[in-house]
Formats: sequence, structure tokens, C-alpha cells
Amino acid sequence: MSASAEAPERRRRGGGRAARVASRAAPLSEDTRPVRPGMKGGQYNPLTEAEVQRIHHAALEALEVVGVSQAPETGQKAMIEAGAILGDDGRLRFPRALVEDMLAKAARGITLHGRSSQFDLQLTDTRVHFGTAGAAVNVVDAVTGEYEPSTIKDLYDSARLAQNLDNIHFFQRTMVACDIRDVTELDVNTAYACLSGTQKHIGTSISDPITVEPVMDLLHVVAGSEEAWRARPFMSMSCCFVVPPMKFATESCEAMEKCIAAGMPVLLLSAGQAGATAPAPIATAIVQAVAECLAGVVYVNAIAPGHPAIFGTWPFVSDLRTGAMSGGSAEQALLSAGCAQMHRFYGIPGGAAGGMTDSKVPDMQAGWEQGIINVLSGLSGLNMVYESVGMYASLMGFSPEGMVLGNDVIGQALRCVRGIDVTEDALSMEVMKSVCLNDGPGHYLGTDQTLSLMQTEYLYPDIGNRMTPKDWNEQGRPALLEAAQARVKGILSEAPSLIAPDLDRAVRERFAIHF
Repeated sequence: MSASAEAPERRRRGGGRAARVASRAAPLSEDTRPVRPGMKGGQYNPLTEAEVQRIHHAALEALEVVGVSQAPETGQKAMIEAGAILGDDGRLRFPRALVEDMLAKAARGITLHGRSSQFDLQLTDTRVHFGTAGAAVNVVDAVTGEYEPSTIKDLYDSARLAQNLDNIHFFQRTMVACDIRDVTELDVNTAYACLSGTQKHIGTSISDPITVEPVMDLLHVVAGSEEAWRARPFMSMSCCFVVPPMKFATESCEAMEKCIAAGMPVLLLSAGQAGATAPAPIATAIVQAVAECLAGVVYVNAIAPGHPAIFGTWPFVSDLRTGAMSGGSAEQALLSAGCAQMHRFYGIPGGAAGGMTDSKVPDMQAGWEQGIINVLSGLSGLNMVYESVGMYASLMGFSPEGMVLGNDVIGQALRCVRGIDVTEDALSMEVMKSVCLNDGPGHYLGTDQTLSLMQTEYLYPDIGNRMTPKDWNEQGRPALLEAAQARVKGILSEAPSLIAPDLDRAVRERFAIHF
């Protein structure tokens, strides 16, 4: 055949290959991505069914016998009217029948809204979502290891990072703005920095009742009206409603009541520390956290039946040699996974602490601690895995580079959650026959099956390096941390505020915004 006759055929083959390459490079639809928000976990169960029952009954006994003290007057009145009993010692005690009645009224199938519906989270069954949290008071320089007080600008930047990292599904405030002293301005600026940086669902803390009204005013302005806000509440209150062991946090509860009246979802957060403010045995630390959160379920549903509330069992671990918190331990992974089983037992949406680390900088220790805890949390079917990226020194420090590195860690954790697809197509022998028999090529490279699964079955890291040693040397031995720094810089150089300029002007005319 002449060269001129061959040319059209070569062009046809080249054009087909180019089309296939372009197709593989195109963004995948949400339902074909190898990992995505809300994939179902539940494959890992550290507790047997009998052990779950024992923890449940122990928690009910704690509520009946020990009870919870220091409820604010309004909450105490509502819970007594619902069936709680006030003892002579000032402690509220909860009969089992009352707890069961309130569990029956508790919200299930909660949707946490984003400002854009593409970021809505469905908290049902064992659907897993990873996100931030932690309220660090420092930002760590990943190179020098220096810790500096965090600012409102740092918080805004971390929200912008979260918006542009696919495996971070929601954004709960990562840092405290240490440069703002006034409590009202602090809470308003915290909410606005988060809103300016991301359209994903936001969690924020409101610890003082006096700040609820101005924060809600801000949310109504951003939403367009109070009605629009109530239709799609895109921010939830992270409420430390208890001070372990077994005491209500009076001011936080008063703020929670106001947020509930304003239509804001709440995270009922119990954060005891095993060996310090919670019992040292892992099982009993779970018992106390469950008991405290069950008291929260009674509280919320006594004042607003069916209000969206997340069962936030967040027991932490102590290093019993020193009493210091150990957020990156294997015990922490077991605590969070065990709590996920209790959420599933009650059939209500739950969250717990995830991939924080005791390491001070993004290093190997940080990697193994974050990986172990995030994988077990995901496999346990935890609906909301908080603190899963960026949190260092047992929540004392935040690292932007750690956040983008953590995005890769979460991706791998989600791939484990997805598991192995055992389908008729996957197990078909036709591809194996065509490769191995009748003078087939002897390999699977280039087969339609391999090419079709490149993006949908396999996950590729954004930052992780898979070069051969030869290629790595030829490329100048690129370091992981340098790649993370470049990714942070690239995102922040391009990510705009997500508040429209005219709306931003209106907000700044009404509120004292510090960034």
C-alpha cells in the first residue's frame, strides 16, 4: 500500500486516540467519580451487637442514676415538662421511657445545605462525609515549625482552600481569630469569613447568647431574607452544650435554644477526654459521650420536636503518662468508630472527630495518624468526620499545607470506603480470553476495559508522588511539602471571595468586618 493510501488510516487512528484521551481528561460526572461525598461505609464494626447493647443500657443507666446538672432555667423547664426529674441535688435525671420517646421524635434523614445545592449533604444511613473543625489558636509554618496566633484572614484563607479541595465536603471553622477580642465581632467575622470563602455547608461556634441575633442578621442578609435562610439553612451551630463529665454548659445551651428558634441546625457536641473528663476505658468513654448526647436529644426535642440535630459524640484520648490530649492515637480511631456504631444503632445522624494528629508539622507521623483515623472513621460509616484535615499538635495548630495534603489522605480513605465492585462486567472472562488466548497481546494495557476504568475505578493523588526514582531524580527530586506549598499558593492566588461585591458592601456597611 502506498504512503498516500496509508495516511488517511493513520489520521483516523490518531484522531480516535486523541478523542479518547480528551474524553478521559474531561471532568467526570458526580456519579462516576471514583470517590465522592456520601458514599456508604459501615464495613468496619469494632463493637459486637451485644457490646452495642451494653453501651446503650449503660448510657441509659447513667442518665437515670447520675443525671446531668446545670441546665439553664428554660431548658430545665422544657425537659421537666417532657418527663425529666429534678433531684434535690439540682441534677436532672432522665427515665428510660423519656429517652426512648425523644429518640422517636428526633430528626432523621437530615440534609445539611450548602449555599449552592451541589454541596448539599444527605445524612442518612452510613453515608460518609469528611470535613474540617478544630478551632486551633495557631497557624504552623510547615517549613520552620513556628507557631503564630491565627487571624481572621487565616480563617478566610482556609475556607477558600476547602472550597477548592474536592474531598473536603463541609467546612467547620478551623481556627479562632485571635486578632478579634470583642465576642460579638468575633462570631460575626468568623461566620462571614467562612461564608466568603466557601459555598459548602459551614459549621461555626456561637458560645454566647448575645451574639446569636447579629449572626442571624448576617445570615439573613447573605441568604436574601429570613424566609430564604429558613428554607435552606447553610450554616449549623457547633454547640458544646455539655461540660464533661455530665454537666450542661449553661451559656452554650442558652445560645443553642436561640439558634434552634432561628432555624439553625445544631451539632450536639460532647468532647470529654478519656482519663481526664471522661472515664479512661474506651468503652466507658463512649458510654459517657452517648449519655451526654442522649441528654442533648431530649433537650432539643423537648423544645422543638424534630429539629435537625447531629449526635456529636467526640470523646478524645489522653496520653495517660502526661494527661495531654492524644488526638492522633489508634485509641482515637477506635473511639470514633465505636461512636459511629452507636449513631447507627439509634438511627440518627452522627459525627465524631477524625484525622487530627499529634505531630507538630506535616510529616510521616502526621501521615500515619491521619490515615489510620480517617480510614477507620470512614469504614465505620460515620456520617460527619470532623477535624479530618489540617489539624496539628492535638488541635493547637492549623497548617494550610496539611490541608491540601490531607485532601489526598481523605481521597484514599474514601476509596477504601467504596470498596471493591464485584459486578458481572468486572468478573467477565471475555477480556481475559481476548488477552490470553488466540495470539492476544498478553497484557491488559490499552484494552477498552482498562481505559474505561482508568478514572472511574482508580483514584490518583493530587500531591502524592508516584514517579519512578529515575524520573524523580530527573525532575529535581521534588519534595512533597514543596508541592503542597505550591498548591496552597495556587489556590489562594485564584480563589475569589464568594460574596458578590454589592452584597459585600452591604454587609460591611452594617457589620464591623475585620478582613
